[in-house]
Order: sequence, then C-alpha cells, then structure tokens
Amino acid sequence: MSDNRIQRFVSFERRQRFRSSERRTRVYLNGGIIIPVCIFAKPPIAAEVKTRLAPVLGATGAAELARAMLVDVWRCVELCPGVRPILATTARGDFPVCVSPEHVWLQGEGDLGQRIERILRRGLLEAPAVVAIGADAPALRAAHLRAAIHALQTTDFAVGPCTDGGFYLLAGSKCEPGLLASLPWSSPDTLEALKRRMDKHRLSVTELPTLFDVDRPSDLYALSEHLLLNPSSAPATRAWCFQNGRQAPPT
Repeated sequence: MSDNRIQRFVSFERRQRFRSSERRTRVYLNGGIIIPVCIFAKPPIAAEVKTRLAPVLGATGAAELARAMLVDVWRCVELCPGVRPILATTARGDFPVCVSPEHVWLQGEGDLGQRIERILRRGLLEAPAVVAIGADAPALRAAHLRAAIHALQTTDFAVGPCTDGGFYLLAGSKCEPGLLASLPWSSPDTLEALKRRMDKHRLSVTELPTLFDVDRPSDLYALSEHLLLNPSSAPATRAWCFQNGRQAPPT
C-alpha cells in the first residue's frame, strides 16, 4: 500500500472513530448511562459553614439551615431520572443524607475553581457529561437538571446563573485543565468572568433559568418569598424556617 493510500486510510479511520464517539455521547445523554450530579457541600458544622448568615441566624442556626438545604437539594437530585447524586465535599463528616462511601468525592486542595475542575474531571471518567451544583439553592428542581443535560447535546456547557452574579449549576461534557483557574469567586462578576473564559476557549454555553442561593442575610428574604409562593418546594428548608419563626407553616 502506497504512503498516500495509507494516509487516506488512517484519516478515514480517525473520522470514523470521531463520528462513533459523537454517536455514543448523544445516545448516552439521551438516557443510556447515569450522569453524576455532584453536590458541593461542606460538613454542616457550626461556625464553619454559612458563616455570613451567622450574624442573623447564629452559628448553630446557619449550620442547621445548611443541613436542611442540603437535604432538599439531595432529594431533588435523587428523584430525577437518569442521574446519580454525588456528595462533593471538603471533608468527610456527619451529613444528613444517605450516601454510600463510593459516592463521597473529596474536593481536594486549591481554590474553588481548582476543586470544581477536579470533581468535573472525575465525573467525566464515569460518564460523557457531569453536573456540579451548590447545596444552597433550595429552589432547584429536577427540570433544571434535565434542561442542563439536554443542553449538552448541542453545547459544551450549561450554566445556571444566580441572582448574586455567581452560578448554582455548571454542567459540561469536557473540562480542560485550568479552565476555571483564577476566576473571581464570590463576586458579582463571577458568572460574567466564567462566560468570558468559556468564550476565550471557544466553548459554547447554554444559560438556564436564574435562581437564588442562600449565602447572605439578604438572601433570606428571597428564600421566604420563594417558600410562600411555592408551597411544595424545599420541605426540609421550609420546616426549619417554620420551627425558627422565619416562615409560614409547612404545607
């Protein structure tokens, strides 16, 4: 076989493998294998979690609210078909969810961007797509997860914006090393910086509906309004708010 024919044959084989890989990814995202949804959460220890809420709720109250929100977010993921909840945590501890040891993934060292990257890449070793979410977005619903995974059939990433300028969800089918490095975390510009970074890497992004997360005392008003307008949402968070005099009785 001549060199030219060998070159054409190798090129053809590469194209076939690429097309086959694309077909497999589409099939999987349409319901073949289970997509890991990695819930980022610290152990709910007083004075170590949700510290910005402590001036209003007290250190113990802030930790209890964190526990309740984690229960609701975990339950949301658990009830969503086609996905599996993963506890992506900073340390092993006493969590209010039933999770097997192999589904507890340590975030490791580094800033938040490095830790998200590490978890995303681990998820992509198991599936063609992975989702990372915060444990402090009690308005999250299964529809948001389904929309994120569906978006990955046509775009590289899906992101769920937060009202404070960050994001509550990041889903992707790839994660290049350094993609999330040195972003301005916990800033009103976090989301915009992320989108600029994606654009620089020529990665397409789909934006999901905006939700709030609960980080600061002002977010408690958004939480109260959400629970009032959505009687079936976030039952554990609702129960905690009622018990602590911050919301109407749970339905």
